[in-house]
Amino acid sequence: MRPKSDIKPSVIVISSHVVRGSVGNRAAVFALEALGHPVWAVPTVLLPWHPGHSPGTRIVPPPQEFAALMDDLCGSPWLGEVGAVLSGYLGNAEQAGDVARLVAAVRSRNPDALYLCDPVIGDIGGLYVPEAVAVAMRDQLIPIADIATPNVHELGWLTGGAISDTRTAILAAQALGPARVLVTSAIAMMAGSTGNLLVSGGAARMAEHRLIDNPPNGLGDLMAATFLARMLEGLSEEKALQMATGSVFEILARTARRGADELTLETDSQSLRTPMALVHMRKMVTAVHPKPL
Repeated sequence: MRPKSDIKPSVIVISSHVVRGSVGNRAAVFALEALGHPVWAVPTVLLPWHPGHSPGTRIVPPPQEFAALMDDLCGSPWLGEVGAVLSGYLGNAEQAGDVARLVAAVRSRNPDALYLCDPVIGDIGGLYVPEAVAVAMRDQLIPIADIATPNVHELGWLTGGAISDTRTAILAAQALGPARVLVTSAIAMMAGSTGNLLVSGGAARMAEHRLIDNPPNGLGDLMAATFLARMLEGLSEEKALQMATGSVFEILARTARRGADELTLETDSQSLRTPMALVHMRKMVTAVHPKPL
């Protein structure tokens, strides 16, 4: 039996499940397990593959049955093992209340547990979920999150304003609510690059890397899970951001070289553990944006 100090906390991951591919739970669970965390995986919807490939059957658990499953987890005798909850794509708006209830149950057993909300609601073309789902995430999950990981387009929708540059992204992230907001696909300062912008209190840090055209889906799911794992290790915010960004960029670059249409996580798991990719770090200090009364 391993010493207790060697056992990392379990993480509950609540998101979509695809049969083929590396998005949603498939990406997040793989990353967390590769970094040593036991995972409780809760599917919010079952799909044959990412809808961006082609239409497919969509199976969403009936609301009453999903709520009953979450009630089972809330009453689990093993809930004390859980050190974090990560939620992503939701199958319907009703699931947001169930997620919030589970987060409260986890915190009642472990007050130090983290909740990361990845508001998977849209991209450059706007919302790709029903507005009721986006509203439920905004109103029920973002306010209780310790960490939120919207992409830059989701951040704009959640805060009701366009994100045109780094300054407006920082102000929107500070106004969003959670103590830490990690904005993915952020507007980088270097030409031909993209970045991940972490805003925490009065500090903002950007991790930039070169832009790769036509990336496969799942990068946001992978980034959220990897950043959460690094925070659970006790790394500084800056180091967690650097390592998570390096891992995701390295896997993306290797996937692109192979010409694969899905992230090649199983081949590149070492990139999660010890990323070697170069990431340019910037630190910016900014005044705290006052929140509305």
